[in-house]
Amino acid sequence: MNCYFISIITTTALLFSALITLAQGDFHSGSVLIKNGNLLTITGGNLQETDLLILDGKISKIGPNLTAPEGVPSLDVSGRYVMPGIVDAHSHVGLDAVNEATNPITAEVEIADVINPYDIALYHALAGGVTVSHAMHGSANVIGGQNQTIKHRYGAMDPRDLIMEDAPRTIKFALGENPIRVHGEGYNTVPNTRMGVEAVIRQAFDEALNYKKQWEEYHESKENSTAGKPPSYNRRHEAILDVIDGKILIHCHSYRSDEIYMLMNICRDYGINQLIFQHVNEGFKVAPELANFGAMASVFSDWWAYKFEVYYSTAYNTTILAQNGVITSVNSDSRELIRHLFLEAAKAQRYGELDDNETLKLITLNPAIQLGIDHRVGSLEVGKDGDLAIFNNHPLSIYTIPEYTFVDGKMFFNRFEDPEDMRIIVDAEEEFESFMELKSGRGDHDCLH
Repeated sequence: MNCYFISIITTTALLFSALITLAQGDFHSGSVLIKNGNLLTITGGNLQETDLLILDGKISKIGPNLTAPEGVPSLDVSGRYVMPGIVDAHSHVGLDAVNEATNPITAEVEIADVINPYDIALYHALAGGVTVSHAMHGSANVIGGQNQTIKHRYGAMDPRDLIMEDAPRTIKFALGENPIRVHGEGYNTVPNTRMGVEAVIRQAFDEALNYKKQWEEYHESKENSTAGKPPSYNRRHEAILDVIDGKILIHCHSYRSDEIYMLMNICRDYGINQLIFQHVNEGFKVAPELANFGAMASVFSDWWAYKFEVYYSTAYNTTILAQNGVITSVNSDSRELIRHLFLEAAKAQRYGELDDNETLKLITLNPAIQLGIDHRVGSLEVGKDGDLAIFNNHPLSIYTIPEYTFVDGKMFFNRFEDPEDMRIIVDAEEEFESFMELKSGRGDHDCLH
């Protein structure tokens, strides 16, 4: 028997069995009862054959034998796994632009101005169970633009509808090769060296603090009726002051351990105590120092060697960071990887032997903590947002397939109503008929290789 036909039969059976479970009703109202799921709550253990009720976009109840209020549809997910919606702490999907590369410092620009709600990558992310992503400025600048945490409410007409309400402000910093390559690599350019990157950050902080002092002096003189002309308003300085004051969280592109440690020292000097490193390929070298500072790390599972400064890397980086007490997440930074972050996280289990829950935290609760939104997402708890990803197998299995994705209690992805998957079903039926004809004429065949 041809192994391809066996695969087709299996796929067909899974797809049709899941179609049968889909109850009739409006799954776009923000209220739904999920029945008989294997709930991977992250914070409250794994609950077998348990129901979860979402009302008006929020998780209302979790427990056995729940009843849906009148008008609320039910979805029976018996035998399937329900986990919190996946959170990607480093993404560029849903954006029309990434880098404002005209200056080493562009803290005044905002990614929120270029959100594209029609980007098909948002739908692809939903198909991988990702409900929230951190839409980031690029790494062309030492201090780049302000990022935006977005919900994947694909189909919204207004870009503002994707913005996650009350999510903390964040900003992109970058160390090493990227800002040097864009703004340096020549005489009389800044920064031209790695030590020049540090100088740019310190100078930007000092200029912002001097700007603050000028305004304080102006207001003081105004009270004494001796005020002259006020200082010129400067959006760049205002943004950097918010960084220093902890109102904007730093998310910093980084690879080398010496530069990672350098930025922690800068932050100590200016009283900044919230710091999230992105990529952090050599984070394993300074894991205790990161933990001591309270810095967090959002990493690639196994990306390296695509340029010189990331040759020194290891697939054990994630586990070393996590086991040293660093709040660690696995991110995509890719329109392709975002579709299977659950398997990217599983690599940490493959190499570092993290348990299931610690591994799932890498793509749920931990990135939510890094973005300051863990009070709303990252775990299945009463009162949190109704963001769910439902899989036909355990999400860390290589055989798993995402089937449904809910954002705010609304179904935004249904594998069995996706046009391409419906075509797969038709094709599978045709292949199955061909296989039965073949089998009846040729007898049994061994496909255990």
